[in-house]
Amino acid sequence: MVLLAPTTFTGNPFLTRHDVVQGLKGLLDPLEPHTSPGGACIDIGSTAAHYDTRAVALEAFARPLWGLAALLAGGAEYEGTTRWVRGLANGTDPQGREYWGASKAKDQRMVEMSPLSFAIALSPDVFYTRQPPATQENIAAFLASCMTQPMPDTNWLWFRVFANLALRSIGSRHHDADRMAADLERLDSFQLAPHPPTGNDLIGSAGWSRDGPEDVKQLDYYSSSFAIQVAQMVYSKLCGKEDPKRAKAYITRAQDFVKDFVFYFDDEGNAIPFGRSMVYRFAVVATFSAMALCDVEPPAPLTWGHMKGLVLRNLRTWSCNLDILRSDGTLNIGYTYDNMYATENYNAPGSPYWACKAFLCLGARPEHPFWTSDELPWPSTMPHIKALPDPGHIMVRSGGHVFLLSSGQTAHYTMRNGNAKYSKFSYSSTFGFCYSTGTLDLEQLAADGMLSLRDASPGIETSDSDTWRVRRVAIDAQIVGRGTGGVHLRSGWRPFPDVYVETWLFPPAEESPNYYVRVHKVTTGRALDTAEAGWATYGQGEDGRALVQAFSGETSPGGLEAEGQARATTRGGSVGVVDLDVAELGEGGNSIRRRGKLVQSDPNSNAIFSRSVLPTLVGSLEPGTHYLATGVFGAPPSEAKRWDTEWARAPAVPLDSILYH
Repeated sequence: MVLLAPTTFTGNPFLTRHDVVQGLKGLLDPLEPHTSPGGACIDIGSTAAHYDTRAVALEAFARPLWGLAALLAGGAEYEGTTRWVRGLANGTDPQGREYWGASKAKDQRMVEMSPLSFAIALSPDVFYTRQPPATQENIAAFLASCMTQPMPDTNWLWFRVFANLALRSIGSRHHDADRMAADLERLDSFQLAPHPPTGNDLIGSAGWSRDGPEDVKQLDYYSSSFAIQVAQMVYSKLCGKEDPKRAKAYITRAQDFVKDFVFYFDDEGNAIPFGRSMVYRFAVVATFSAMALCDVEPPAPLTWGHMKGLVLRNLRTWSCNLDILRSDGTLNIGYTYDNMYATENYNAPGSPYWACKAFLCLGARPEHPFWTSDELPWPSTMPHIKALPDPGHIMVRSGGHVFLLSSGQTAHYTMRNGNAKYSKFSYSSTFGFCYSTGTLDLEQLAADGMLSLRDASPGIETSDSDTWRVRRVAIDAQIVGRGTGGVHLRSGWRPFPDVYVETWLFPPAEESPNYYVRVHKVTTGRALDTAEAGWATYGQGEDGRALVQAFSGETSPGGLEAEGQARATTRGGSVGVVDLDVAELGEGGNSIRRRGKLVQSDPNSNAIFSRSVLPTLVGSLEPGTHYLATGVFGAPPSEAKRWDTEWARAPAVPLDSILYH
């Protein structure tokens, strides 16, 4: 992709505070040509979301304020600030042509009130006090329009809290103290109970919050940087004197939480893609960035140098990737490239600017220890395998590869590709995960990190079957053997009424650092086709051709399809799957019986690679009980010299953990 005008975000070294200021300006500048005459509406694309076009224009206007308001509060200047000051006046004017409109029930306008309110509360002299009295009243009335409207029982309640914070900060008669107190009480009920002390650093910390009531089984980046942790810290900054008990609790939660959260980032600064809204990209580091804004001291063994490194390294990974930008320098919709498969139904063209939360650290003055400390690498003294019981994750740093094993989460509503975002067995900072484009064949399914099953009963034609099914809801998921060296995940799932699958996930053993192990006990009342996939990697070989030709099936150098194994080695890294012998498990534990296949997944199905290939083991099962065991191999490009050596070190099945569970 060629930028028509290079920005100060692209190629930015992100080493100093000045670099971070320039990086933010490089995201704000390209929005100017897309801004309406009155400043209130920004139009950067034609794709739709479930909300109306005026709310879409408001979203693109409001979200950059996460960064701009912090920049101004920290003492820096931006010459384009007047666009937002003017836009706030015109967007809240009921008589104006660019009026955003008052909130209705469960309205997207409620979401965008949070950055608007953040800007007003943090930098009132810029966005509010210099406005004419009539404009001041319009702004307050617009924020107050959400007070009596129904709102989703999720992190959305924070948006109304933020509106109330802004109204209180400006002394508005519209401030509703009772409403804010009720919302905060409800939000606090989402907080998970702290774990009793174990004295074991292999067990996760407290601090996690659900994004809703008890039936919500999602603990993702919304539980941290996208929403909850950041909101709690901002509240503690703005209300520490008036509500000291709650503010202190929020600070403690953040400190406890980051001791877990650091495990979601690799040494280069990449986050592990997981869950929804990954189009927000570098917003994943907003929790670390907000600690500087809100002066929340990092918990030992973490220091300000670690927080600085986590933020700056993540920004660097994005600054060298032009594929996240349109040719005019505006952020596109996707993750590492323009990709609509990565979206939710609430992602409009301006949605990615939630990423401006990464720049909250600019609200800390230059003399703050976040800025004066030397940048430190990922804290290597922390354990390289750690179980996090709240999200149901086992975090892994092994063989140069950073990933997580997962069981127990599921999307709590019919989210697009919800099973891909929450229910896979594993997610990687190097290889990401795949979105399904359909379920009619393995190319559409793109089921990396999954065991896929299809009804193969006699008399059922493939074209008339229920197509491929994968895990969506994990039953009785639990972390087993915490801190014993044999920690693993165990869960059940039911793809068909007469099929039950019990699954064990084992992190790498010292003897096989680039493999993790999956074991499935499949009890089925029908014949099944099976397909079990590992990680996906870049889909072109060294010869510049697709690793697997779509129609001929011909394999280019770097691809391996054989009995019991499949492997793909490209510039994206080396990945593969090996069928492991489970004969010792007794009845149902047969020897190797699956064949390797390289699946050329549909274009744009992977979060990281627009062209991807997926090593897979395919086979079939008759009615009865069967065990399947798979060694899943993954080695990033940084480990290229060790790829072949580590591939040869196939793991053993941890039989004792399965036989005596």
